[in-house]
Amino acid sequence: MELEGLEVELYGYLAVLTRIIGFVIVAPLFGRRNVPAVAKIGFSLFLAAVLYNMVNKSVFNNGVPTGTDSMYRYLFLLFEESIAGLMLGFVSYAMFTAIYMAGQIIDMKVGFGVVNVIDPLSNIQVPITANFYFIIAMVAFLAFRGHHALIKSLFYSFESIPPGSVFFRDSMAADITRLLGNIFIIGFRIAAPVTAAVLVTDVALGIISRTIPQFNVFIVGMPLKIVLGIGIMLVSLPVLIEFLAGLFSEVGDEMLLFIKGMTKG
Repeated sequence: MELEGLEVELYGYLAVLTRIIGFVIVAPLFGRRNVPAVAKIGFSLFLAAVLYNMVNKSVFNNGVPTGTDSMYRYLFLLFEESIAGLMLGFVSYAMFTAIYMAGQIIDMKVGFGVVNVIDPLSNIQVPITANFYFIIAMVAFLAFRGHHALIKSLFYSFESIPPGSVFFRDSMAADITRLLGNIFIIGFRIAAPVTAAVLVTDVALGIISRTIPQFNVFIVGMPLKIVLGIGIMLVSLPVLIEFLAGLFSEVGDEMLLFIKGMTKG
């Protein structure tokens, strides 16, 4: 009996761990490529051990899975838990995608689109401004204790959706579509000041080139747009930080909305 009880605990722990691993793989900060895999696994194991004692494990009251059918049901349970974790991680990372997109828009408008740098966090080539904005956002995320909000939301997910209780409502598709739409809206809002300034500059240079045909728009326009874009980005940094503070405060609410979308009630 004691051995069977340990098996029940093990199956329950694996269910909790599966959701956490899915979350850690995608979530900002925790899921970065420069974070060693050993650290991710160790953090997931530790967090699962802490959360396990707070989880309703009634789904395992009937004992350990026995037989082919029971094992298949348990494997499907683990699959559901992994999808739930990945979904929550995706929601938490969506805001960073919007910030990254804003940087890419600015790069195209200013003229940095052809210049890439190596991002040490992801080991891939990224546009300069996108990388700059992403680093600013990550520092602000830590300063505003966004990582605490992520862990709290993960705790709440186990309170609202115990292992084996994941249920994807039909409204989830609409929520995902709305979230993807918000990514574009937020990205354009962040890039709006620089984009508007560059647009006005292009119009002014176009008028000058029509008035003075000898005027070399390309030689003057490129450095002018670069200086103007960098200047506006630096001047608007305090406003950007304040905007990010409000944005990160909404991440927890967005995760709670998706958690409710995975409950049966």
